[in-house]
Amino acid sequence: MDTDCLSTESGGCECYVDVPEADSIGCVEVLATVCSIVLMVLTLPISLFLCFKVVQEYERAVIFRLGRLRSGGARGPGVFFVLPCIDNYCKVDLRTVSFDVPPQEVLTRDSVTVSVDAVVYYRIRDPLNAVVQVANYSHSTRLLAATTLRNVLGTRNLSELLTEREAISHSMQVTLDEATDPWGVQVERVEIED
Repeated sequence: MDTDCLSTESGGCECYVDVPEADSIGCVEVLATVCSIVLMVLTLPISLFLCFKVVQEYERAVIFRLGRLRSGGARGPGVFFVLPCIDNYCKVDLRTVSFDVPPQEVLTRDSVTVSVDAVVYYRIRDPLNAVVQVANYSHSTRLLAATTLRNVLGTRNLSELLTEREAISHSMQVTLDEATDPWGVQVERVEIED
């Protein structure tokens, strides 16, 4: 436990005690784990195929036991073990993924309507945050890319869109990367197309 004491304006002292959060296992979790192990032993030859999972070199697995994130972080690459009925897992692909932002009708700063689309390249930097912090990181990144494209292009005039394509792409990449950072997503590159 850590204790921090601060002096107040009136000459007194305020103390704060940081108590670590208990990572205790409840009796329901113990009972469910024991039942799951007994079930696994009773169906031993078949249960081996259900309990051992393989994660490829480019993947990580985030494991939940009874809805709570298991300690130890993301698992992989290699073989990992899940208990039947009480463990769920989600595989996360760490490779760079690209997607097309559909053509967006944008009103530029000089009131010209243009249709612009883009390609976004991203990868998962932190598998735990990608699973826990956002419901669907891929869909959310796609929606955010479309709105960011409209917002960034709406602040420029037509001549800037035509001449400063690289600067606009970089600006969009930085904006997207900052917004997706809490999700564990890293936007590597954005390319604006005609």
